Amino acid sequence: MVKIGVFALQGAVREHVRAVEECGAEAVVIKLKDQLSEVDGLILPGGESTTMRRLIDKYDFMSELKEFAAAGKPMFGTCAGLILLAKRLVGYDAPHIGVMDVTVERNSFGRQRESFEADLDIAGVAENFAAVFIRGPHIVQAGENVEVLAKYDGRIVAAREGQFLGCSFHPELTDDHRMTAYFINMVKESLVK
Repeated sequence: MVKIGVFALQGAVREHVRAVEECGAEAVVIKLKDQLSEVDGLILPGGESTTMRRLIDKYDFMSELKEFAAAGKPMFGTCAGLILLAKRLVGYDAPHIGVMDVTVERNSFGRQRESFEADLDIAGVAENFAAVFIRGPHIVQAGENVEVLAKYDGRIVAAREGQFLGCSFHPELTDDHRMTAYFINMVKESLVK
């Protein structure tokens, strides 16, 4: 059984664990950097990206996260997790983990009280996926090797580049686990190579 880590310093951890388990994979709550060696793929959940970065620095996770990516292991960033994966951030000089060839703008869809749901068609993943947007970012620009999976209102809200998957919304907040299942399949494929 594949082991999927859920980065647990901050954010929607329990919901991702439930989604992973309901897809038939083992979920590992990652609170210590040594645990990264135990998992085959890693979910970076939604939350608050600035807080997450502070905690990544406080617990000295950054070099291990970059090594995890360099080892070819799949990573899935949802909402704030997408911000952590992006190589470029609008209005910021430096990225966080900086491994996915996208430019991301934070808080693209308004404040928390302006949260909403939208039905998305996600290429290769799902039709009519009920996506929950909470202060979500969006991808302003995608590199040439990035596959755009979904757009909302003309903005890129889901994309994949090789082992990296990112989305602006919170797939873990619904009972539709097709996005999580897609990521787990990415992890399984990476183990065959």
